[in-house]
Formats: sequence, structure tokens, C-alpha cells
Amino acid sequence: MQQQKWNYYPFWQEILLRLESTLPEQECVTWIHRISYIESENHKLVLAVPSLFIRDYIKTQYLASIMSLLTELTGEKIEIDIIVKQQEELNKNSKDQKNPPKGNISKDEFTKAPMPKAQKKPKDPNINVGYQFDNFVVGENSSFAYNVSMAIAKNPGVSYNPCLIYGGVGLGKTHLIQSIGNFIQESTPELQVVYVTAEMFTNEFIMAIGEKKTPQFRNKYRKADVLLIDDIHFLQRKESTQEEMFHVFNNLFESNKQLVFTCDRPINELQDITDRLKNRFTRGINVDLQPPDFETRLAILQKKCEKQVCNISSEVLEYISKSVNTNVRDLEASLTKLIAYSNLLNKEITLDIARDQLKSTYSLSKDQTMSVDVIIRVVSDYFSISAYDIKGKKRTKSVVLPRQIAMYIARTITEFSTTEIGYEFGGRDHTTVMHSVQKVEGMIQNDIALSNSIQNLIRQIQNYKRES
Repeated sequence: MQQQKWNYYPFWQEILLRLESTLPEQECVTWIHRISYIESENHKLVLAVPSLFIRDYIKTQYLASIMSLLTELTGEKIEIDIIVKQQEELNKNSKDQKNPPKGNISKDEFTKAPMPKAQKKPKDPNINVGYQFDNFVVGENSSFAYNVSMAIAKNPGVSYNPCLIYGGVGLGKTHLIQSIGNFIQESTPELQVVYVTAEMFTNEFIMAIGEKKTPQFRNKYRKADVLLIDDIHFLQRKESTQEEMFHVFNNLFESNKQLVFTCDRPINELQDITDRLKNRFTRGINVDLQPPDFETRLAILQKKCEKQVCNISSEVLEYISKSVNTNVRDLEASLTKLIAYSNLLNKEITLDIARDQLKSTYSLSKDQTMSVDVIIRVVSDYFSISAYDIKGKKRTKSVVLPRQIAMYIARTITEFSTTEIGYEFGGRDHTTVMHSVQKVEGMIQNDIALSNSIQNLIRQIQNYKRES
């Protein structure tokens, strides 16, 4: 007896018709019409899509509905296999389907108007094409953030959503978030990517209110497939903008659109941000960027030299790497200054020239962290211990309390994030700083004498700074 020839093509055509009648047209164009029928096997339907990203998205968002419809139409449980094929192969397969698969089904059943192709979305002009994953130097400080960002770029809306990348100034947050945007715009151009800073978002919102164009403003952001917002700490004390951000977030998140944010500190350290918005920002994955170590700093300088085709000795590069330990921005600024000096005066950069030209840069860098140094110095003098002990690893009670108080004061009277403060206290983790701040806050509520002592220390620190 001849084996039965299985053919689920007409059922697939009916499934397409039903999906098109229930889903928005653009959603069908972007996703459903990217699926191609390949073949039928015994209780198995084989479909194909042009990329891994589309396959994962289809499986997450539509596979359950497709299987349900197929079971309803056939009365059987049919397995669905989705494979990845290059677009050229799918185009050829589409032409082949003009001649229907052989079986007991008439040719008319396969006649169907050609499906419209997904349209490329315009690239966001706010995204700097210079920020790419390829030119991001990965070190121990940034490996986790880099890999999460890459995973998001390859599968937006599928995993790690929402994502928050936080860390101090100049550590690479903007580089990573814009690399995500560039990667998606190149690999999946049918997705609408929107990148703004929180300040731009705020200004646009204010302008929309003034010009009575809030519907257009909301339409822009709520139609994004990928929304990237830089520096959300700018939203502090902006209640109306936070309210609008809350609704934009909910609308996109519930539609499985990708959301990525950056901040200069952990979300729970932000002040005057509503709890419900904080909750949204921390709902997915939070990754932090730490200051780069010596090896990473040196690798960054070497890569920048290669890009600019400049010849600076390894001795000078090592000197810069050891001397500038704040952030990548300061590191690159130092190198740029030396390259300019060399090009304009036609001189080779020696170690002596580097020392002379960068001494003002290093002094500026020290001034930026001077407030933390002063805090440590004043607190250590008050408790009659050394600044070295406060920064060190001693865990005795006579050292731990002064260290916690110094961290609390640093967090209270400076703009430094807990990551930056932890770095100044011997390279401690930001969670150590957060614990210290919370511990001291609890203590001063019940200890008036301690509270007065801390206020006195703050006055001494502020006077010290003014006198210096």
C-alpha cells in the first residue's frame, strides 16, 4: 500500500488569512509575512524565516496561536518546525509555491495574492554610527554589560527586557546603548529604533505640551520597536515627564518592545523618582559598569592609536594608563591631547613631554575627586585613625564605623554615585557603599549625639574645602 502524501499547505494558507484578519496590518507585514511554507511531513509542518531573531520572536509571540489554529483546522496535533533560511532561498521557495504541492487538492486552493514585504524603517539620526560593538574594548569591568547588550541587539524584545546599564561618567554606557541601536538598524531594519537622552525626551515633551502636540509626541514613542533612553537620572524632580515616561514604558513593555536605559547610579539611589517608575526600571536586568583596570585602559589606548594611525611608544601609553584611572573619557582626552601636540609641532612624544603636557590634566582629575579625599581626611582625623585604614581592609569596630560615616557623608554632600565612591574607598563594590549609607541613616535616627557629630563633620569638610 502506497504511503499517504501529507500536505498541510492549504491549512497554512487558511491560518495566514485568519491571522491577517485579527492582527494589525503592520504587525502582519513585519512578522507574519516573513514566514514561508517549506514542506509537510507526517504530522509535521515545516516553516522558515530569514533570521534567528525573527525565529525567536515568532516562537515567543505567535507560535502558540499558529499551533492552536492548525489543530482546530486539522483535528490533529501537528508539530511545527521553524527553520532559518537565507532570504534568497526563501524567495526561490516562494516562486516554487506558485505550483502547489502534489496531492488531492486543486490548484485554485493555492492561489493567493503576493504578500507585501516588510519596509525598512528610517534610521534614527540621534544614533552615532561611530558607536559599534566592534570598537568597544571589553575588560573585566564591562564584560557582563557588553554581553547583555549584544544579546539584546541580536534578539530585541525576547530576553533581558527592560535593561538598565548604570555606572559613573565616561565608562561606556552611551557607547553600549548606541551600539545596540546601530546593530539592530543594520541587522533588522524593519524595526523602528528610537534613541534619545532623558533630557531630549523631557524637552520634546515640554514642547509638545506648549504646541498642543502631545498626541504626536506619544505616537512617536509608542510606535517604537526598540526604545533607548540615555541618562535617566535627568528625570529626577520632573513629575510630569515621569508620568509620561511611565505610560510610554507600560505601552511598549506590554507590547513586548525592547527597552534599554542608562543611568549614572543604581535606580534606588535616584531621588524624587516615583516608586512605580523605579519599579519599572528595575523589572528586567540591571548591569553595572566599573572603572577599567590597568590592562583594559592600556588596551583602549592601543586601539585608539591604531584607529588614528599614530605612533606613540608603549612606554608613554603605559604611563597614561597608570596615571589616568578615573574613566575612559579622561583616558581618551589625554591621548588626544598628546596626538594633537605631536601633529601640530611635528614632535615625537617622549615620556618627559607626556608628563609635562598632562600634568594639568592629572591635577584636574584629582580636583574632581578632592571632595572624597577631604571627607576621608577629616573623618580619619576626627576618629584618630589613618586615612589608609579607612580605605583599607580592616574590619575592626574602630575602623568600620568611621568608614561607614565617611561613605555616608560622601553620598550626602557630593554628586558621586555609589560606584564612584566605592572606587575612592579602596575599590569597594557599590553595594558596600549602599549598605554603609543605610546603616548610618538608621543609626542617626535613634542617636542624636551621632547625628550632631556627623553634622559637625560635614561643616568641617565644607569649611576645609572653602579654605583650600
